[in-house]
Amino acid sequence: MSKKKDGFVFGKENYTILFIGIGLIIIGLVLMSGGGSEDPKEFSTEIFSVRRITIAPLSMLAGFIAIIVAIMKKPKDE
Repeated sequence: MSKKKDGFVFGKENYTILFIGIGLIIIGLVLMSGGGSEDPKEFSTEIFSVRRITIAPLSMLAGFIAIIVAIMKKPKDE
């Protein structure tokens, strides 16, 4: 029979990576916000800035990858 350990499913390192991933996703969403025009009849090219097109999606992608790593990483026995 195998022993079943009581406690959390993840270890401390897993939770740290998980929260870093969530933080990266939140940063990506904040970077993506804004850029709209005050007047709806006017078009603003600010929505096509490098921050919104490149940096924010890469930040979110890194966050999702970090969350996947946190889930898949085997916790160390303590």
